[in-house]
Amino acid sequence: MTPGDPDPWSILKNFTAARVAQGRTGTTLPTRELLEFTQAHAAARDAVHDAADFTGLRATLETIGETVLDVRSCATDRATYLRRPDFGRTLHLESVALLDGWHAAHPEPLDIAVVVADGLSAGALAQVPGVLGALLPELRREGFRLAPVTLASQARVALGDGVALAVGARLVLVLIGERPGLSSPDSLGAYLTFGPQPLTPDSARNCVSNIRPAGLDARTAAWRLHQLILNALRRGLSGVALKDESGEVPRHFAPHALPSMD
Repeated sequence: MTPGDPDPWSILKNFTAARVAQGRTGTTLPTRELLEFTQAHAAARDAVHDAADFTGLRATLETIGETVLDVRSCATDRATYLRRPDFGRTLHLESVALLDGWHAAHPEPLDIAVVVADGLSAGALAQVPGVLGALLPELRREGFRLAPVTLASQARVALGDGVALAVGARLVLVLIGERPGLSSPDSLGAYLTFGPQPLTPDSARNCVSNIRPAGLDARTAAWRLHQLILNALRRGLSGVALKDESGEVPRHFAPHALPSMD
């Protein structure tokens, strides 16, 4: 290849957000590529360390008619959360008391508990209204009994098990900020567990990941979760024994789904 010729590898950029065909200047990267890498790295770090906007999310969910509860883990701050994953998996005693009180006032058995956790990406919560706005109305139309949406701060996936046990739900769906990559600082993950227990293994969970505008869109994610939930409740299982057989999203499913938060 002579100077001025197009880079034959550049076509790969049409198919992936990975850092390919970056070129070089001497023995290093061109300045533009280096600056873009530095910016992406900073965005990933911010996603992990920034505080999630639970106040704004609560307001949005209440606007679409959802009842919301607030809980927190045993991690007292972000630094502790990052150093002690076990704290992030455990409900704080005050939150346990809150959920027990709610369950005492609403003792009827429930099918589904939905937990929204900050996880490792504050920005990922922008995808939550789009997912829940498409999913929850469909589940209610089918007669499932849902607990209030629970917003969990400094939380990891397993904290959802404690929420479901406290409110008496057969299945828990945890929407959580995923560990950010250098091209995906706003990715939301969804973990579904039937019959959660205090020490549920990861093999008993199903995951739908990469929910974000540049990845899996909210309506498609909601459809996949809808089908997984239906099958999990019908068959009484989740995890490695439950496969995603959802296929394409039908036109009748959530035709007026909400967009993601700005």
